[in-house]
Amino acid sequence: MSTAAADSPGHGADDRSVSKVDLFSQAAARAGSYISQERVGRVFPSRESLQALNALTDWSLAHPLPAEEVVDRLADIGAASAVRSTGGRYFGFVTGGTEPTALAASLLSLAWDQNGALPAMSPMVSTIDTLAARWIVELLGLPTQAVASFCGGASVANLIAVVAARDSLLAARGWSVAESGLRGAPTVHVITSRESHSSVGKALRIAGWGSAEIHQVDTDELGRLRVDDMPNVTGPVVIVAQMGNVNTGHCDPINEIADWADARFSAGNYWIHIDGAFGLWAAASPRQRHHAVGVDRAHSWATDAHKWLNTPYDCGVVIARDGMDLRRAMSATAAYLPGDSATADAGWSDELREPMHLGLQMSQAARSIPVFAELAVLGSNGVAELVDRCCRHAERLASLLAEGGVDIPAPPGLNQTLARFDSDTTTDAVVNAIQDGGRCWAGATTWNGRRAMRLSVCDVSTTADDIETSAQAILAAWDSVTG
Repeated sequence: MSTAAADSPGHGADDRSVSKVDLFSQAAARAGSYISQERVGRVFPSRESLQALNALTDWSLAHPLPAEEVVDRLADIGAASAVRSTGGRYFGFVTGGTEPTALAASLLSLAWDQNGALPAMSPMVSTIDTLAARWIVELLGLPTQAVASFCGGASVANLIAVVAARDSLLAARGWSVAESGLRGAPTVHVITSRESHSSVGKALRIAGWGSAEIHQVDTDELGRLRVDDMPNVTGPVVIVAQMGNVNTGHCDPINEIADWADARFSAGNYWIHIDGAFGLWAAASPRQRHHAVGVDRAHSWATDAHKWLNTPYDCGVVIARDGMDLRRAMSATAAYLPGDSATADAGWSDELREPMHLGLQMSQAARSIPVFAELAVLGSNGVAELVDRCCRHAERLASLLAEGGVDIPAPPGLNQTLARFDSDTTTDAVVNAIQDGGRCWAGATTWNGRRAMRLSVCDVSTTADDIETSAQAILAAWDSVTG
């Protein structure tokens, strides 16, 4: 064998090597087999099925395996132990499924393995990234000059946004975080609701805010921030509103919040950020857009394409009204990087669209590829129909449970439904019975001091039959618990 042949792709130092094409085809075939069965059987694996995971402990670094065997063994273990969260009857944690086009495009993206950090690294990804970001801004009805950037998830998007808010408000006071840090900086207060998502609290803590600087506002009977309970604070202030309460699905009154801030603070002295991990997509639907009135008045937004848009995981989106605010907070310089990433006084231009300077990561996956492909297939009407369908399913599920005597403690908001069964103890028992039964899956939560089942309809593959089947399973579980 010649040296060239020995060093060519697919030929290694031992005879266990296999070509990249063969392995990819093998994995794709096994993945396709799993997908064909994702709606079959239990939603959550049984205890017996989870025993398949024990086989992994037999693997050893001292005894490497042939590549084909590793792929096959992983496929077998995954098929037995994976949670069928993409099979239409998983209602936990606002978990989206995977839209077919987005899934297929993700497969292409994996094969291309492009670094989306800079245009110089992948002109193709740069072009797709720019278009997908513009489409999202358009779909959500946000200001046309707003700049969207893809990141690891809504938690990361919230962090990027609050850091950009902090730095922008301090810059308006003549304070540069890049030069002077945070020690001795003017105090920036934060206003958010008691029902805000835990990722907001985490983002604020990482960004340097302590609890003494965060004012939590009471909420109404649907979990929406009460504007009449806003604190008497002076600017600068970051106001974090919520599109989609994690329990009820209802949205904070964004328009009223913006009116309150406009009347109290001067421009540059306040910043409204919207945590809209799933609820922000209501703005893409004419039928649901009334939940999003005033959303265009914010300064930044965070959402997650994996949730209601149903792209694969690791696809958050942070959006800023002014792209320069993202660059001020996130840009980095190095001798080996092309161009000058320093923040300029000039306005935003597409030439400044370098994803590594719009978020936390330098090297990063091309997250925009599945988003672009899915939006190209669905269009604005298709996205609206996806949102509306999930909302209809949530309302139907609540209606079927109510007809069966279940207490629905709050009317469904968007794609969220809560259910209570007699007492806290019974409610937890019903949740456990549903999770053990496997016909559908839902989690438990605490709402207004009482336990409840939390049902999130977020999977593109959920059908009316899935809703009927799940309602029957929940009612049967209640019967089995109460005897």
